[in-house]
Amino acid sequence: MSTLIVTTWSLEQTSPADLRAAEAPEGDVRVVRAQEPSPEFSRFLYASVGGDIRWTDRLGWTYARWQEYLDRPGVETWVAYDRGTPAGYVELESQDDGVVEIVYFGLLPAFRGRRIGGHLLSYGVARAWDLADRWPGLAETKRVWLHTCSKDGEHAMANYQRRGFRLFDTAVEEEPEVATPGPWPGAHA
Repeated sequence: MSTLIVTTWSLEQTSPADLRAAEAPEGDVRVVRAQEPSPEFSRFLYASVGGDIRWTDRLGWTYARWQEYLDRPGVETWVAYDRGTPAGYVELESQDDGVVEIVYFGLLPAFRGRRIGGHLLSYGVARAWDLADRWPGLAETKRVWLHTCSKDGEHAMANYQRRGFRLFDTAVEEEPEVATPGPWPGAHA
């Protein structure tokens, strides 16, 4: 089995004032919270956004595992729609001591390069900072963090840094190389 050298960068914001929001794109782009936990929809977003960049860790999750994860307090999925079509998403997860992780963020391949990503990321980060307002009992957000890696899109790191994220850790690991799972052969931007 061949391997791949993967660099992972961890980035953070430590104040809501760190966020440098992108302008909203032109046209009918809306960001809406998926308030009803739906394993089918979440798996669709995960596979469709990450299929061409080797997101594979959740592909084996059962329906019950998805439901259990989505039902946790402080887990939110915010979806960008372009003229009514899902274009991408950002998934937030509350962690201990007022920390919120942006666990997943990205766009379906056909929607990349349309200035939707910066807007969606800005919106998602703002929702990470006010997460406790929607979840009584959660600590007020003190830190928002995420990681990106060398397998992600070529503009990912620059987008995060333009939104005000700062690098706090870098790791390099060897991983088994896996084929991109899809969404299916022939799908492209």
